[in-house]
Amino acid sequence: MSNIALFSGSNVPAFAKKGELSALAKSLTGGAGGGGGKRISIKGGVFRLMVDGKEVAAIDERYLDVVVVNAAPKIGRTFYMKAYDGDAPSAPDCWSSDGEKPDASAVNPQSDRCATCPQNIKGSGNGESRACRYSQRLAVVLANDIEGDVMQLQLPATSIFGKEEGDNRPLQAFARFLVAQNPPASPEMMITRMKFDTKSEAPKLFFKPMRWLSEDEYEVSVRQGQTEDAKRAITMTVAQSDKAPAPLKMEGAPPKAKPVVVEEEDEAPAPPPKRGRPAKAKAEEPEEETVEPTVRKEEKPAPASKATLAKLAADWDDE
Repeated sequence: MSNIALFSGSNVPAFAKKGELSALAKSLTGGAGGGGGKRISIKGGVFRLMVDGKEVAAIDERYLDVVVVNAAPKIGRTFYMKAYDGDAPSAPDCWSSDGEKPDASAVNPQSDRCATCPQNIKGSGNGESRACRYSQRLAVVLANDIEGDVMQLQLPATSIFGKEEGDNRPLQAFARFLVAQNPPASPEMMITRMKFDTKSEAPKLFFKPMRWLSEDEYEVSVRQGQTEDAKRAITMTVAQSDKAPAPLKMEGAPPKAKPVVVEEEDEAPAPPPKRGRPAKAKAEEPEEETVEPTVRKEEKPAPASKATLAKLAADWDDE
């Protein structure tokens, strides 16, 4: 029996399903009692499993089959005052879970409202970019282990907005495609394939439906979406999930930081904002024009590759 099979839901004994860490387990793991979590990173255009901020596995395949079991109800935002250091990541200075106002836990809020924030202006970052970035948090499970760990996936703006290109759809276009079917479909009802856009320099994902879940699988999917792990996945920032330290509270104007180029993924920020008197910000609209979906005949996608996903899960089991 492989390691992944040993710990799959059907093989876990009843006494172990409580998921409570013993004193022995805590002592052997350096006293860690959870609180962070597992997440999927897309840094560098590679699917990576992160546990408490540390990479424990990565795969070479350009796609990953999952079930999306929950999602943050609104698109969030994150802003870093200083240049991002991937070797010593910290929590964002300002962030918003609803995209409307900074969260109460933001250490260095930049404005009372996101719509009028100087970091929400084109050009506040490098070039025409915005210093404050969009993000969407999802709770997902692996397609071949629906009863397994619920993991966080945070998507950058490039994977959220945009128009479909054939069967290649960013997240919002994918969701519109599902609800346009007759009857309407939802992501938690099916296997979804996430694959990288190989034409994009920054990590960017497309989404594609692969197959319906069985009745039993759907019941598990709904239950997984209501777990505490799923709730944390859609409410915690990546920095909180990784247990990154909070930034220092700044007084007055933010210090000048040298602009740097960083890979866009998860919490990777835009280059630091420009100095000077901020211009008045306007209420922001999505970068891409919203297009109403067209109803298409339901395709019969090929079933997900069990061998590939089994290999992936086996690789990720070496924690």
